[in-house]
Amino acid sequence: MDEKKVVAKLSRVGILGNVILSAFKLFAGIFGHSGAMISDAVHSLSDVFATLIAYIGVVLSKQEADKEHPYGHERFECIASLILGMILAATGLGIGYSGIQTLLKARAGTAEIAIPTLLPLIAAIVSILVKEGMYWYTMYYAKKLDSAAFKADAWHHRSDAFSSVGSFIGIGAAKLGFPIMDPLASLIICLFILKVAFDISKDALNKMTDTSCSDEFIQEVHDFISAQPDVKNIDLLNTRQFGNKVYIDLEIAVDRNMSLINAHNIAERVHAAVEQQFPNVKHIMIHVNPDKAD
Repeated sequence: MDEKKVVAKLSRVGILGNVILSAFKLFAGIFGHSGAMISDAVHSLSDVFATLIAYIGVVLSKQEADKEHPYGHERFECIASLILGMILAATGLGIGYSGIQTLLKARAGTAEIAIPTLLPLIAAIVSILVKEGMYWYTMYYAKKLDSAAFKADAWHHRSDAFSSVGSFIGIGAAKLGFPIMDPLASLIICLFILKVAFDISKDALNKMTDTSCSDEFIQEVHDFISAQPDVKNIDLLNTRQFGNKVYIDLEIAVDRNMSLINAHNIAERVHAAVEQQFPNVKHIMIHVNPDKAD
């Protein structure tokens, strides 16, 4: 798989798809008298910037290690994901603010909530189908690339699909004689977006602050190393996330009467086996200890 071509294709599809969808939803929202659909259009427009940021983050993260960055550039993806989370949060808060303003004006009698036409309802259905399709398409390649930024971008697409579901419910209820449901739908959309923004930002911060891997992953690695020939015991096993990669610090115990050369060869075998078995492990540092005397 040519990663550069895949990254470029994902970015083109994401940007072009969101530009077209945003224009359609904005047209439907304005001429169909739906504040919820206009909010939905703004959310889709934010996806254009999200995909662009994801693309830049992935490209930068794929650079080879150099003198100034001997551990590589994987954390650029975390920075991109964090920015995506912030954009999502700002978008969600803006949509929520707009919905609250509309409700307050309607309650004060300074503005009347217009009943949407059929056009925004059609736009909501189209958006749900398109954005869910873009989610699966982006997530498929994001997993192949093991890209946190594009996974965040995929969830950005799905959050847009969720917001369109909220738009559909709100617009449909407004057409049935409950116009207040249209701005209420904007508030529901806001909550969906903020939840996704929180999850994306939390994951990015974890990977930027050398957070250890999950207990399940550590146990899997522990069991794999314990099963290697001549490994008597595991004295220490620490992991840390570095972008979408993992670093491991390991201490193993071997026969205390073994020669230094043989002990070194065991460590080399374990090193190669772990990095082959777990592709996301970028490097494992192994220290060899003598096993405890009986």
